[in-house]
Amino acid sequence: YLCDSTPRYILQRINSNVFKKPYEVMENIYNVANHLRKKIKAAGGDADRETLTVIPTWEGESCYKADDGYYRMYKFVENSLSYDIVENPVQLYYAGRAFGKFQMMLDDFPADELHETIVDFHNTPVRIAQLAEAEKNDAAGRLSSVSDEVAFAHEYSKYAHLIVDAIADGSVPLRVTHNDTKLNNVLFDDKTGEDVCVIDLDTVMPGYSVNDFGDSIRFGASTAAEDEKDISKVHFDINLYNTYAKGFLFGCGGTLTESERRLLPVGAKMMTLECGMRFLTDYLLGDTYFKTDYPEHNLVRSRTQFKLVSEMEKMWS
Repeated sequence: YLCDSTPRYILQRINSNVFKKPYEVMENIYNVANHLRKKIKAAGGDADRETLTVIPTWEGESCYKADDGYYRMYKFVENSLSYDIVENPVQLYYAGRAFGKFQMMLDDFPADELHETIVDFHNTPVRIAQLAEAEKNDAAGRLSSVSDEVAFAHEYSKYAHLIVDAIADGSVPLRVTHNDTKLNNVLFDDKTGEDVCVIDLDTVMPGYSVNDFGDSIRFGASTAAEDEKDISKVHFDINLYNTYAKGFLFGCGGTLTESERRLLPVGAKMMTLECGMRFLTDYLLGDTYFKTDYPEHNLVRSRTQFKLVSEMEKMWS
């Protein structure tokens, strides 16, 4: 029998096909969540609600190794909702604020102490090289049908150096980043609609704020689904971009450098391009990474991302 005060929990199996070292993933999550708890408590917030709470095993481990994989448990965040698509611009503002606050509260966390749970996950030059290798091998025999998409990817990859150079000179510092900043990785209060908690911390690792910002934009400022077949429905909405940017900058609370703020639009373009290149690379490889529902699924996904990049370019000023 469950009464109103009975605590609830989330039991999850870790995807060990993607995350080869589950204990490193959980060490990252545990350390980051504990850091956030201290910041939330110091600000007078509710740490049990505003960040994830890892429930250890009886042996004090952060996850449990079973015969069929690795399991972990969190406290369930009550009275909250998640959304897969943006239903109104206010949600996007609060999502931006949530990820901005995430950056701000982890500003003093030593990012280099975190494990890199997926190597080169948001490394655009590496993704460019992977696409070139996939073209060279043409493993699935599909190269001849995607010449326009390949040409587009290489044309816009020249902008990657803008962020790479800023990283090299230190004006864009290494930070703790989420690396999967989609709308559905924020929980919202079921009454007020405001942001409550950033979830799905599996990809938390050392990274760059401009990439976290950009990944949100490619998802949140699009007028269509990531796999919309009718490309005429896919547009970049500058108003949604501005709404998210306001929330993100407010949440960051002045912790970003001038160079980071200046390169936020470049991050949006590069993360959208990078995602399109990943879909296109997987299409050339024969759909070995992303789950697909039909043979052209990855190609359709790449085209939506490239359409967004082209519209960002038109609205660049």
